Amino acid sequence: MHRKTAHIISHTHWDREWYLPFEKHRFRLVRLMDELMEVLENNTEFRTYHLDGQTILLEDYLEVRPDRRAQLEKLIRDGRIHIGPWYILQDEFLTSSEANIRNLLYGHKDAARYGNISKLGYFPDSFGNMGQAAQILTQADILTAVFGRGVTPTGFNNTVDHQSNYESPYSEMIWQSPDGSEVLGILFANWYSNGNEVPKDEAAAKSYWESRLAAAQAFASTPHLLFMNGCDHQPVQRDLPDAVAVAKQLFPDIEFVHSNFDDYIAAVKENLPEELQVVKGELRSQRTNGWGTLVNTASSRIYLKQANERGQTWLEKVAEPLAAMAYTAGKAYPHHWFEYGWKTLMKNHPHDSICGCSIDEVHREMTARFEKSLHVAESIVEQSAEYLEKQIDTRLYEPYGASALPIVVWNTTGWGRSGVVRVKVDVDRVYFREGISFDEMRRSMKQLPLGQRKLVDPQGKTIPASVKDLGIQFGYDLPDDQFRQPYFARSVELEFEAVNVQALGHLVYAWVEGSGSEGEGNAPLLVTGERTMENDYVRIVIANNGTWELTEKQSGHTFKGLGVYENTGDIGNEYMYKQADGDVALTTEHLAADIRLVENTPYRASFETVHVIQVPEQADELLQQEREELVWFTQRKARRSQKLVPMEIKTKITLDKHARGVLVRTTFDNTSKDHRLRVLFPSDLHSATHYADSIFEIAERDNEPAPEWKNPSNCHHQHAFASVYDGQMGLTVANKGLNEYEILRDGRNTLAITLLRAVAELGDWGVFPTPEAQCQGTHTAEYIIFPHSGDPKQTGVYAEAYQFQVPWTALQSGVHGGTIPPVHSWMPWSGETLAFSSLKVSEMTGDIVARWYHLGANQENLWVQPQFPCGKLHTSDVLERRKEAVLANADGNYMLPVKKYEIITLSMEIKGK
Repeated sequence: MHRKTAHIISHTHWDREWYLPFEKHRFRLVRLMDELMEVLENNTEFRTYHLDGQTILLEDYLEVRPDRRAQLEKLIRDGRIHIGPWYILQDEFLTSSEANIRNLLYGHKDAARYGNISKLGYFPDSFGNMGQAAQILTQADILTAVFGRGVTPTGFNNTVDHQSNYESPYSEMIWQSPDGSEVLGILFANWYSNGNEVPKDEAAAKSYWESRLAAAQAFASTPHLLFMNGCDHQPVQRDLPDAVAVAKQLFPDIEFVHSNFDDYIAAVKENLPEELQVVKGELRSQRTNGWGTLVNTASSRIYLKQANERGQTWLEKVAEPLAAMAYTAGKAYPHHWFEYGWKTLMKNHPHDSICGCSIDEVHREMTARFEKSLHVAESIVEQSAEYLEKQIDTRLYEPYGASALPIVVWNTTGWGRSGVVRVKVDVDRVYFREGISFDEMRRSMKQLPLGQRKLVDPQGKTIPASVKDLGIQFGYDLPDDQFRQPYFARSVELEFEAVNVQALGHLVYAWVEGSGSEGEGNAPLLVTGERTMENDYVRIVIANNGTWELTEKQSGHTFKGLGVYENTGDIGNEYMYKQADGDVALTTEHLAADIRLVENTPYRASFETVHVIQVPEQADELLQQEREELVWFTQRKARRSQKLVPMEIKTKITLDKHARGVLVRTTFDNTSKDHRLRVLFPSDLHSATHYADSIFEIAERDNEPAPEWKNPSNCHHQHAFASVYDGQMGLTVANKGLNEYEILRDGRNTLAITLLRAVAELGDWGVFPTPEAQCQGTHTAEYIIFPHSGDPKQTGVYAEAYQFQVPWTALQSGVHGGTIPPVHSWMPWSGETLAFSSLKVSEMTGDIVARWYHLGANQENLWVQPQFPCGKLHTSDVLERRKEAVLANADGNYMLPVKKYEIITLSMEIKGK
């Protein structure tokens, strides 16, 4: 029998912002770091300290104490302070796949500057854990993960069936990703504060250790017991060496060690039992009562989630691929700006931040960070597009004369794409530098004849387009070698459908002089009845109550009653939804809607519906009393107010010519409090499971929760979409920043998408009012509904769902020569069940880095044909390191086998760089 060892690991879990604003938390962080370095330098018995797995704490500290950098670096290099591997401790489910990778990448980069990287998958307080974590970690040479939530152990004296998926008899388990990658998973079964504030007094120490040792032994599979000496924002326990000495005297049969994770994990691995429970995929507290999952943070302050989706998408799906394209054409890649933009965005990604479960001051500052990061991404996109535009050969439009106005449309997604594009075009400009009076400039622009014009594609075909005259517009150039150049322009906005723009490529149109009726007048409109729209794929019929029937034409299957709005009371908090006591859902199902046609062109049609639903003004007075008295939300008895206020809901339902789904834009003014608004899509499909876009996977989840589940609500996280599919028919709802959904247990497998949740308290360990979490004011939500027959992974429906989040990039050009063709893809590829994830440039190697992930359980082949000066091609990993060389076949293509559910990254050298 091995002697038991108590491994005491000193740490603090540092939420950058939460129940205090960031700067007030940082004020305490600086004091903690000053004290920590003093203790480490003056007391050799205080061996090591774990700095919470996130390198941003170093930035936060050194921004205030730059004079301490050398001292801090030495302590890290000497192994006294352990840092990394993350930049921040993110919420895994509310940040994108690529954001999770950038977090790991920048964390490694920062830690490497100090000479030491803690190779530990550290998830102390994540609100659930992503299913692909083991694969991501192993690709980064991280073989152990520790986490505080997501799975419940039972203890070795009450063992469970080893075939059970989401429980473990021990705090140690094998955590396996869908591809088969495995790490040792260690649960903080008694939380990450089970060794906090160790007493030095003998009597207190005896009681403390008797209870703590027993609790740890109840779950540990080895003689090595973990005690985390710290908690949230915990100061350093300066007298810990003395307290450990007391423990050694009291319990001579136990070895007490002031330890670190490296030593503790090495000792655990030497003593693991032969068979550990294999826990597979996502850890989302499925085998619990459902009240402590914190899943409803996915709908707390939805405006933050929408801003985050926009920021992530602009960085990873627009700016990075466009900058990579420009890089292959000779432009420098702005690594420094990407790091700044990503880090600014990721400062909003800690769980208490992006989850919307902090005080109001925190979330106000987040809004500014979102804007700053977006401005960086937009600037990179602008510069990259302007550079590329000058390299594209547009001389095919020379026959249309000097007045031809080319327009470049970029598709930065990984699949071919069609969709409606809007672009501002300046028909002419007059610059202030020309010395003409303002009156004359304005007059010349007003009198400029627009004439008859049409939009044409590279084949000379006339494309239906709408033209909106914007009149005189003030603008300015900011040249690299001159002072700013203001001008007046006569501008129009063109709207048209770009068709079959290649993946990771562009297509050049032109607005030219000539009759626009050629071919356009015969194009059929999409409205085919009083309230009916249809294209080649779907038909939609709107009913009097504003719901609609959606028919998938290939199969003839019709989904009915889509688009009902549901309103319920919410007496919970920023963490969890709790329906008001005795509350009955209010819906628009039996309300008449005002319906009108608002668009009808050959490429797009739209109807608008307007509902006015009467909802309670707020919860009754009991709720405020229960909040102030800290009545736990599950025990509350508050009801909804009897006073009603109107909520007007405007819905724009749009169908594009080549779209397989129906785009919906919902706008409403929230004047009510303490409630939730959802939109419902009954699928009437018989399936025990459903699918949701998650981190590098489409996760399959049970519709019915586990037997232990007591919460009436069973909400889940999603990224781009959620989907019900019965093996033949499916209904998929894609979204922009609507991260919460539920499959209702109503006999119809209804998909419910949360549009708003309005609450007024933080809701954790004290009384923290958050009136701004009531989200008063106007809100807009965008989502698209795809009916489909056949496997949505193979038919391209999921690809379109991913594309929905990505904006088009379009820019006015001129007629000129260039080395890039007017119709071009930078990297054609194929792989039926592969999802494209990113295209960027590695700062470490200078290579083009592209990433995909496999959605299926069978082996797939990835074919890639780079259309840029590509040298050697290597497999890579999430840290962008070159691995094995890949040889091209005779056609210049590269073929790689992709394992089930694999995340695959390629690194492509650029000749001459």
